[in-house]
Amino acid sequence: MSLALAQDRNAARFRQLVHETTGIQLPESKGRMIEGRLRPRLLALGLPDMAAYFGFLFEEGGVRSELPHVIDLITTNKTDFFREPSHFEVLWGRMIPQALAARRRGGRVAFKLWSAAASTGAEAWSAAMILAEARARSPELDWAVLGTDISHRVLSAARRAIYPEVDLAPVPGALRDRYAMVGRDADGTALRRIVPELRQRVRFEEMNLMTESYSVDRDLDAVFLRNVLIYFDPPTQHRVVSAVT
Repeated sequence: MSLALAQDRNAARFRQLVHETTGIQLPESKGRMIEGRLRPRLLALGLPDMAAYFGFLFEEGGVRSELPHVIDLITTNKTDFFREPSHFEVLWGRMIPQALAARRRGGRVAFKLWSAAASTGAEAWSAAMILAEARARSPELDWAVLGTDISHRVLSAARRAIYPEVDLAPVPGALRDRYAMVGRDADGTALRRIVPELRQRVRFEEMNLMTESYSVDRDLDAVFLRNVLIYFDPPTQHRVVSAVT
């Protein structure tokens, strides 16, 4: 087998590995993007090029130890606070009021929200702000948010709950001031950290949507499964949506 053919074969194996592990499709045309994202691993391992990296993965048995790094670098973690505001308007204007209206007289209303593919946590914290506002008006509302993602790196950022001030620009001013404390890093960059009152009610856990079943509560009131589905092929989209619902 020629060197070029072996490299093509290993590149195909890599794309298949990513698809089977994460559900993400990587066509051949994404070769340059793949190389760019994996460049830190080549440097860390002292490897000269992608051919050597693929050889390390598939010929030297490096897949198991390297897979967490691959997931962290290959997955797309685009997220913003209050991204697609209409979804949060539905949460505030329809879903929470319906839950409150259905409660028994004098009873507590437990409202559970799951932010699937939570990335660095902006979506989960945005929902938490909405739920905290609702609880301020209706103290019987007892809410909790679960954020999950496949990437260790983004989950670590979500748990820290510290963001550059500019990242919170989409948050309405009153909510930003109420639920995000002001600070600065060593370089003087303005930062915000989510207040403890929200951090006590939001947790983040590792989860792969490609697994057969999800370790989440079955009595969820809302699931935010947004944007991640665009990276899946139709059969995977159908399976994930069916598993969530």
